[in-house]
Amino acid sequence: MVVHGEREVLPSTTRAEAAKALQQFTSAYNAADKAYDPSLDADHTTGALAAIDSARLEAGRANNPDGNPSHTPLELTDAKFTIPKKAGWPRWFVADTKANKGGDARWLLVFTRDGLEETWQAAYLTLVAPDKMPEFKTDRDGWAEAVPANSTGLAVPPADLSRDYTAYLKDGGKTFADGAHTSSWRELREKRSIRPGLVTQYIDEPLTNGDHAPLALRTEDGGALVFFTTRHFEKQTWAQGASVPTPSKDVLALTDGEIKQSLTMEFVSNGVALDPARGAGDGQVSVLGRVQGLTSAKGE
Repeated sequence: MVVHGEREVLPSTTRAEAAKALQQFTSAYNAADKAYDPSLDADHTTGALAAIDSARLEAGRANNPDGNPSHTPLELTDAKFTIPKKAGWPRWFVADTKANKGGDARWLLVFTRDGLEETWQAAYLTLVAPDKMPEFKTDRDGWAEAVPANSTGLAVPPADLSRDYTAYLKDGGKTFADGAHTSSWRELREKRSIRPGLVTQYIDEPLTNGDHAPLALRTEDGGALVFFTTRHFEKQTWAQGASVPTPSKDVLALTDGEIKQSLTMEFVSNGVALDPARGAGDGQVSVLGRVQGLTSAKGE
């Protein structure tokens, strides 16, 4: 009998293979971090995590050509794997782990691949407080349910989450619940937008294609946990005659051009949100965690 993986609804992987993928990622990540060499974990990262990680390593290498002087190996323990059954590619799964970095927060890594012969790659890395983690819906064998990007059974279809989030950051609204990554972040930006001698402008863009596509798992209550990506620009412009502060070494390492009057920084962010079932509760989406990294900058 021939099983067609592109049509059959099958678990994305086995638990043993998921554990092996996590171990291989950790080894590659540590090698890259120790040497400040993005080529050492390039085969094990993709999407938002790859953009953030490679820029961090590039900046580190520019400032420390001999490697990372403060390298501490990442240790991921107490791993719990949530593996959805689905048809077609990409196949993916979530690893929920404890780490020796980032305090008490759980590290959520989403691994994807587009074919049986390909290496599992970590596309998302977010940190979530243990008491915020939802229960996932699973079948009697313990396999989870992937929610389609265009699902209309949620407050916001996963495909629209990145767009709606960037719109919220600009204009506010009631789509998202108050929190550190929503109302508090908007308030902080407003405070920083105009200071003596300095104006800061913010532009936010959704990222939804290819390796940045959202991925969603059904939760026990009928909602979904959604992983999504956004891009953010922050332009600082100094008044004529004002002294221009020198950015950090890592920012300078990723900056093209000369910083005379302005600096535009580009960030990529990967977030994770609880998206309730349509009509449930107050209908607001809660952003549980978000990891952002500088990917480039331009001086003018």
